[in-house]
Amino acid sequence: MLMNILITGGAGFIGLNFVQYLLRNTEYHITVIDSLTYASHPKEIYALTSNSRFRFLKGNIVKNKDMERVMDQQYEAIIHFAAESHVDNSINNADKFIQTNINGTYQLLQNLMKGYFKRMIHVSTDEVYGTLTSTQLPFTEQSPIAPNNPYSATKASSDLLVRSYYETFKLPVITTRCSNNFGPFQNIEKFIPTIIHKACKNRRIPLYGDGLQIRDWLFVEDHCRAIHLIMEKGVFGEVYNIGGGNERKNIEIVKKILEIMRKSEDLIEFVEDRKGHDRRYAIDSSKLQNKLGWKQTYSFNQSLEQTVQWYINKFKGAPI
Repeated sequence: MLMNILITGGAGFIGLNFVQYLLRNTEYHITVIDSLTYASHPKEIYALTSNSRFRFLKGNIVKNKDMERVMDQQYEAIIHFAAESHVDNSINNADKFIQTNINGTYQLLQNLMKGYFKRMIHVSTDEVYGTLTSTQLPFTEQSPIAPNNPYSATKASSDLLVRSYYETFKLPVITTRCSNNFGPFQNIEKFIPTIIHKACKNRRIPLYGDGLQIRDWLFVEDHCRAIHLIMEKGVFGEVYNIGGGNERKNIEIVKKILEIMRKSEDLIEFVEDRKGHDRRYAIDSSKLQNKLGWKQTYSFNQSLEQTVQWYINKFKGAPI
């Protein structure tokens, strides 16, 4: 299917991987708008402009004048990645999270109302569901929303805005909620890149609390494949969970990476726990698998080793 699509936040971690995935696997014509924050990849995104099917516009989705530049055509779909996402930053100051995650999503819904997009895929997170105990079943799409930090609260707010525009106006919207992603181009502030970077430099690796918090890990390319499938076959008004099915304790992840890198576990340093730190995330993707036929391509160990090597090369300054 030939189509023009718009991607917000396409220079960020998941967005850039998604853009590269589409350029490799489809004939879509892609426009990216990104404000190029500290977590973006300007060099990589500008390099893609040599492709005749790709264009990049620097801009902020909250600013009307920036969005007007993008709305020079009708798009088959908009994939909305743009978000502030680092929990620690949201705890220190939530202003940017409220502006981008809530007001930015509102601006896109207004443009959807005007007919600039034929459908909107709103990319969210499992963190909107809150936390689980060790014995509870994974979150489903019917689980109540109960965010526990400012970041997840702003994402939950944007999810509810999207839902309300479907219920009130029957707009063609779909929401996705993914588990913790990992892979190339993730910012160094995030958990797995931090571990690899510290280990490369033989520095202490900070681990919150007792390190027994559990996360469900999803390789970013499998996430990209899921979003592509949902964009083409998803049902308007629906929510689709995208989970990795790879629950691991944080300390297990650290030890596994140190094993891959042949580094000592003595580098681990336990530090004071983060405020409002959710104990466990786990997400049930059976709806996506049963209704749309999605399945993962990469095993956890295979994709983690690939990711570790990518960052080792990056931190050493070698070509990626």
